[in-house]
Amino acid sequence: MTTWFDEAFEAAPIMAILRGMGAERSLELATVAWDLGIDAVEVTLQSDADDEALSAVVSAGRERGKLVGAGTIVDFDTARRAADLGAAFTVSPGFDLDVVRESERLGMPSLPGVATPSEVQAAQRAGLTWLKAFPASTLGTGWFTAMKGPFPGVRFVATGGMNARNASEYLDAGVRVVAVGSALADASELARLADVMAR
Repeated sequence: MTTWFDEAFEAAPIMAILRGMGAERSLELATVAWDLGIDAVEVTLQSDADDEALSAVVSAGRERGKLVGAGTIVDFDTARRAADLGAAFTVSPGFDLDVVRESERLGMPSLPGVATPSEVQAAQRAGLTWLKAFPASTLGTGWFTAMKGPFPGVRFVATGGMNARNASEYLDAGVRVVAVGSALADASELARLADVMAR
């Protein structure tokens, strides 16, 4: 069965995260991501300035046929803000099934965060096949290799400490998508990201 995230991440094994950058800078880096071939862009929602940034990136994405997600969704109120601002999907740092269901009720597929086998198992039991592994750099590549055995049907987005230099290492360990942020603002990182995209 193809899920919404299967299609969203089909074009590239990279997701862009834009955190606390303001509207202008977020638009600039979202454009860099899209031009590079990265379709999935997440704007985190933790301040009023982030609301403005998400709204601006959603609008620009609509013109290019790109769907933009909202990150750091930790409660119902933030999920509703994301929906009001036009987010297509939500991303959370942890696993809260009530928040997942509220996001889905509002029409936004949810990508909750996990860091333990128990959380992965609970999410899988709830019907979720795409999960955000956070913080990925702390978990290490071995965590993902270990998860493949008991949870072969789960697809992970590695988030936290990811960049163009370690992306391939995590993808080789079984990660389906690596989420990067500051790499989009570094010309030398962009060249490495292009190499990862060409895998």
